[in-house]
Amino acid sequence: MCGRYYIDKGTIQSLGEFPDFNERQWFGKDGDVYPSEAALVLRAGNSILTADQMIWGFPRFDGQGLVINARAESAMEKRMFRESILYRRCVIVAKGFYEWTKTKEKYTFERENGNVMFMAGCFQSFQGQNRFVILTTNANASVEPIHDRMPLILEKEEVENWIWDKRSAEHILRKRPAELKKETEYEQLKLFL
Repeated sequence: MCGRYYIDKGTIQSLGEFPDFNERQWFGKDGDVYPSEAALVLRAGNSILTADQMIWGFPRFDGQGLVINARAESAMEKRMFRESILYRRCVIVAKGFYEWTKTKEKYTFERENGNVMFMAGCFQSFQGQNRFVILTTNANASVEPIHDRMPLILEKEEVENWIWDKRSAEHILRKRPAELKKETEYEQLKLFL
């Protein structure tokens, strides 16, 4: 599962290598991103990859709260996500994400190499507002001791295939993400002692 992630200025600046991304046009925030907040998302534009701002979470059918994640292995079977997976795939840009143990110990997960984390997602318009969910998959070895689910993380080379190529997207839905670097708040605090 992914219930909070974060983005930093370096992550935003590194998107300059995507042809249509202009950092100066990005008015969003850096720092922690929570469900119901606006966030930086890459999506299909007019034959180019476009950076956009969307709200995290689909409204639930009963109107009580938000659906923030979709299981990659079953999203195509769910009415809420099927059309979005087929026609409105997106990529959520992050530096890393957080997970908590059952005893409420917070862990931070980032790419081993410190690069941008690209999380697979899909979006839909609700009352004229584009909203996204993050796709999750079974946890890999680095996340599993903390949580049984994790975001479906794309390699940089998979970003455009995920967004543009339906066949590649079907394959990506079944992939196992790369191992991640994991830290606890306690480990981070030890650096300053």
